Amino acid sequence: MRTSVLTRQPPPCGSPCRPTNPPGARAVLRPGLLVLAVVAGAGLLAGPASLQERLVVGESPYNVVDGWMKPFAEAGFAWGSHSGVFAESPDRIFITQRGEFRLPDPVPAGFAGFVGSIGLSALRPEEGQRVWRNSIFVVDGDGNMTESWTRWDPLFEGTNGPHKIRISPYDPERRVWVVNETKHVIYAFSNDGAELLMTLGEEGVGGDDETHFGRPQDIAFLADGTMFVADGLDNSRIVKLDADGDYVTHWGVNGSGRGQFDGVHAVATDVRGNIYVADRNNDRVQVFNQTTRSVWYHPNISPIGTWPDFDFPNDIYVSGYDVWVADNMPPKMVKLDVNGNRLFTFSLEGEGPGTFRELHQFSVDSNGAWYGADNVRGLTQRFDRMEGASFTELMPRPNPPLQ
Repeated sequence: MRTSVLTRQPPPCGSPCRPTNPPGARAVLRPGLLVLAVVAGAGLLAGPASLQERLVVGESPYNVVDGWMKPFAEAGFAWGSHSGVFAESPDRIFITQRGEFRLPDPVPAGFAGFVGSIGLSALRPEEGQRVWRNSIFVVDGDGNMTESWTRWDPLFEGTNGPHKIRISPYDPERRVWVVNETKHVIYAFSNDGAELLMTLGEEGVGGDDETHFGRPQDIAFLADGTMFVADGLDNSRIVKLDADGDYVTHWGVNGSGRGQFDGVHAVATDVRGNIYVADRNNDRVQVFNQTTRSVWYHPNISPIGTWPDFDFPNDIYVSGYDVWVADNMPPKMVKLDVNGNRLFTFSLEGEGPGTFRELHQFSVDSNGAWYGADNVRGLTQRFDRMEGASFTELMPRPNPPLQ
């Protein structure tokens, strides 16, 4: 767990702070539109994910479950920024939030249980609006809160809150990993939340050596227990750890070249051992493996793919041969194959149920429903597959499944 190159600090994670596209910038492809885009000219050919590929953009093949999550905060409060979600099963869904949000008094008309419904940003509370309650909680398949790990709320006081939450599909104990970006650590809790089993990094101490992180963002796993940490915002690297959390190696420096990073926001793996990295400020996904030899880059790590043309990619889900990316300017889901060819996109932009201001993390359960945590509006939504939807447009169930 550790090492990294200290670089400039991007804006606080989770907020799409970059300016929106000015007039005349790249067009946004809307739902319901089928586009075949072929860009001729050798100077524009930029790899498998670039604009010369066939881009299929359509309507979402999912129905949002309107009002799925049931509010549980005490009177005068609502959920804070929802930073993470992980579906352990269709009836046990973990959610992290950056504390709870104190509502205005009186509460404006139109309040629908979350602060985004009255035009407030859950990510940017004013002084005194945030309280550190229910930072990690669990809901059932109907959206009812069934567990709240309140004993761990003090870990996040005075920080930016929990960042992402994961369970390794290879872990029979199903330990729950939670990133604390501000304190430069990642916690491993027992599955019932009773114990803090491991802390990767040194709490409150950032760095770029073998025992420290610099605002880590995410974690991913291999079958042998290997862990990869997206490290992160202060550092621009991926750190490889063994199953005990001990440092093995790292790769990456700040920059925009091949194998370089600027804002390492997500990391994921596939069953073949490839490593997928959301290089967020460079608006791309990069892919690495440990079998190809690229001596110029690293003795044991090779950059094997660069997928450009994203806009603020926040999260990656890999199952089998499908790769899904949560892109955010504007919010949308992008499906690719493992070679980076874009296969399908659907929009999540707009107002009302089924839309997002910022999709920060998403998760798919074993029934094929997916869940999305909105960092700005302050809620998590559930989406069920439409009857008759094409499997080519749906997110596959987790593969490998949880043990």
